[in-house]
Amino acid sequence: MNKIRIGLVGLGRIGLQHAMNIAGRIQNAELTALCDLDRVKLEATADKLGAPHRFTAYEEIIACKDIDAVVIVSPSGLHARQIAGALNAGKHVFSEKPLGVTAAECKEAEKAAEANPDLTFMLGFMRRFDDSYKYAHDKVSAGEIGKPVLFRSYSQDPEKFIQGAIAYAPHSGGEFLDMAVHDIDLARWFTGSEPETVYAIGGCYAHPEFAQYQDGDNVSCLMKFKNGCMVFLFAGRTAPHGYNVETEIIGTKGILRIASVPQKNLVEVIDGYGVRRECSGNFLERFGMAYVNEVQEFVDCIIAGRKPLVTVYDGTRVSEIAYTCKEAFERGTLATF
Repeated sequence: MNKIRIGLVGLGRIGLQHAMNIAGRIQNAELTALCDLDRVKLEATADKLGAPHRFTAYEEIIACKDIDAVVIVSPSGLHARQIAGALNAGKHVFSEKPLGVTAAECKEAEKAAEANPDLTFMLGFMRRFDDSYKYAHDKVSAGEIGKPVLFRSYSQDPEKFIQGAIAYAPHSGGEFLDMAVHDIDLARWFTGSEPETVYAIGGCYAHPEFAQYQDGDNVSCLMKFKNGCMVFLFAGRTAPHGYNVETEIIGTKGILRIASVPQKNLVEVIDGYGVRRECSGNFLERFGMAYVNEVQEFVDCIIAGRKPLVTVYDGTRVSEIAYTCKEAFERGTLATF
């Protein structure tokens, strides 16, 4: 079987992880090209991972005849345009979230996907590919906890990374779009429904720098979904203990909790501080295998000629919901969808 030749755009933290995964952990794939504005980083990474083609311009990588697919891990504001460019150039596309930072950008990506139905497009909602979330979703789908009554999900980044979040704030689209999109996607996935109303609150509790972007360092929202399910989401940038993602689904016959106690592994440390469990340091550590699994699914879909379960329309819908949450947060009033 011929391997899928992949070109990757963007060598930030997630981009570098994807590049390493493609080079060494994804079956039936090979890392053929890399693209980044930083020439020094580009050359060093390409040499290390054995990627023969190196580009500093996006237009060059999508024109490369030696690649079949493009993995986009560039800044959020570039996603939609680059997705459309790659699809229209005849390349399969995997893109990190979000699909776009405006509704118009999402529609641009939709049109490109619709114009190229023979090509595979997939958006990177990696939590769906985490073993624990997949296991819990199977139980909900099988009716084991009855009808979902409440979906609660938290996403917290460590305080020690706050300067990176502040630097990215002008381009992030806000905390609901930058962080809570994963929780929004999970809420839709687990409930099988869509939101009806939302009330959002939050603020700049530790870092006033976010206020100039009408954003906060900790935000939350309560949504009512069309099937009656209550959905509560929290996104925070100031966790003192490390990276923390936890989810709870309360049903009429049972409750599921995923990572309700944040922990790095199953080891207990017993020392002068007492008995404790260490926490994951960042999202790459917590969801390392999910990042492998999602790109493997992308490659498998290309080879099998089937469509991924995560579609371009999921990306649009989640972005629309995130922006409605942001609107409710900014106005301090109930918003409808």
